Amino acid sequence: MRIGIDLGGTKIEGILLAPGGIEVLRRRVETPAGDYHATIATVGSLVRALEAETGCCGTVGVGIPGAISLATGRVKNANSTCLIGHPIEQDLAAALGRSVRVMNDANCFVLSEASDGAASPLEMPSARIIFGIILGTGVGGGIVVRGEALDGRNAIAGEWGHNPLPWPRPEEQPGPRCYCGKSGCIETFLCGPSLDADYRARGGCAASTREMVLRAENQEDDVAEAALQRYEDHLARALASVINILDPDAIVIGGGISNIQRLYKSLPDRLRDYVFSDLFDTMIVPPKHGDSSGVRGAAWLWSEAEAAELAKLWGTEGLPKRSVGNPS
Repeated sequence: MRIGIDLGGTKIEGILLAPGGIEVLRRRVETPAGDYHATIATVGSLVRALEAETGCCGTVGVGIPGAISLATGRVKNANSTCLIGHPIEQDLAAALGRSVRVMNDANCFVLSEASDGAASPLEMPSARIIFGIILGTGVGGGIVVRGEALDGRNAIAGEWGHNPLPWPRPEEQPGPRCYCGKSGCIETFLCGPSLDADYRARGGCAASTREMVLRAENQEDDVAEAALQRYEDHLARALASVINILDPDAIVIGGGISNIQRLYKSLPDRLRDYVFSDLFDTMIVPPKHGDSSGVRGAAWLWSEAEAAELAKLWGTEGLPKRSVGNPS
């Protein structure tokens, strides 16, 4: 078995996959707000609960909203700031008594979709380069090339959200302040809360993003329609800069914004105005696994062959011993 953990700012989701990517069990718990040590303990409890309920022991992969510094082995660039500066991989390994693999959650998302999701070899046999984006509370990105998720030399591959919005207009400068300390980052224009804020700042009255989209589609709200058009233009400009460098075969959109179906029709036309090519046929698709892609991708950080080898070892020596005491 393989266990995946998606460590989010408000919830921690766990999944247990059988060979072939078959989901056996899924559980979700609240994330301890701003408490690193409680977060480590909660992940450990969730893994043990998955194993106890199924009677199985599995490899563990964890997706986090940040990256592991190659210089220090500690978390960096996390919008869940309580994780920053901590050796999460080592602390989780100590809590669970086994090796744990940790990767950026956007990388986990695109790995899932490239392995057995919307951009898998079954769905897109000729696709080699997949760019996956998460448009939710924050903005993340990940790259898979020929089935392998790329970290990069500095462990920041795919971090498009912290580049400036391309071709900014006067009214868009210097741009909103970002948690990273700079202004005008793509994330400040494309995260879900920014769409809601833009709509309400101009007089919008819908209670939710979903309601705003419905009001625009039903031609009941000109303010909603204008906000969505601005968002689509921001997204097209931001993606065009990535396409001009990476030229992916497909882009998979995840996060809450991925549920806005009009994006898949409007984005290709808008992108043609910005991409540096006379031909643009990059496929833009929603995730096959929806909100489950991140947690599935975390499980995919271990191959089935690796999980099988460890299962043999655990079968002869018993379950891996779990350490006691506090994580570092």
